Amino acid sequence: MSRYYLVGIAVTIVVLLASILAYPSLPPSIATHWGMDGQPNGFSPKWALFLVGPGLMTGIMVLTYCLPWLSPKSFEVDSFRSTYLQVMLVMVSMLGYFFAAILWAGLGHRFNVSRAVIGGVCLLFVLLGNVMGKIRRNFYIGVRTPWALSNDRVWNATHRFAAKTFVVGGLLGLAVIAFGLAGWLAFVALTVGALVPVVYSLVFYKQLQRRGEL
Repeated sequence: MSRYYLVGIAVTIVVLLASILAYPSLPPSIATHWGMDGQPNGFSPKWALFLVGPGLMTGIMVLTYCLPWLSPKSFEVDSFRSTYLQVMLVMVSMLGYFFAAILWAGLGHRFNVSRAVIGGVCLLFVLLGNVMGKIRRNFYIGVRTPWALSNDRVWNATHRFAAKTFVVGGLLGLAVIAFGLAGWLAFVALTVGALVPVVYSLVFYKQLQRRGEL
């Protein structure tokens, strides 16, 4: 078994054990969603933590394991399997972080969960940006626009560009959180970082098309 799965399983087990240990001390209903003002606006029974945390993390790993078998020819993940598994591990680890924030708040500790979660999402963008340029054409991860999926050159150029916009967007978002600015500014930075590569893939495709290079 790949070391990425082993680390993912270890992280999931830690989250499961934390859930079991904390369970008796949790109230019957706990907050699982917060607004931008930091106030909880969504609640779930405490048993749902096992689904939100270890359940969802396990589901991500199982899905990651199955998707390569479903990949059609010319879109396999074998050419970038290590990067594919790195993305899985980043996602599982981030889910563990988000779950830790929910659990900590459920135990009665006062802190701004919204800003903690937004900061985690910003860090997620930075980590994904660092591997984005290594992702090859597939139907599951990456900037999967019609133009990028139709051509290797467009795909590779789009993802090299997305690597930069994801990192910049994530770092700007982290700066917003660090300096205590409005949380929505972080979302603006992330949204721009995610959408600009989409536009870039269309523009680059049309340029190649006009030059007859497709």
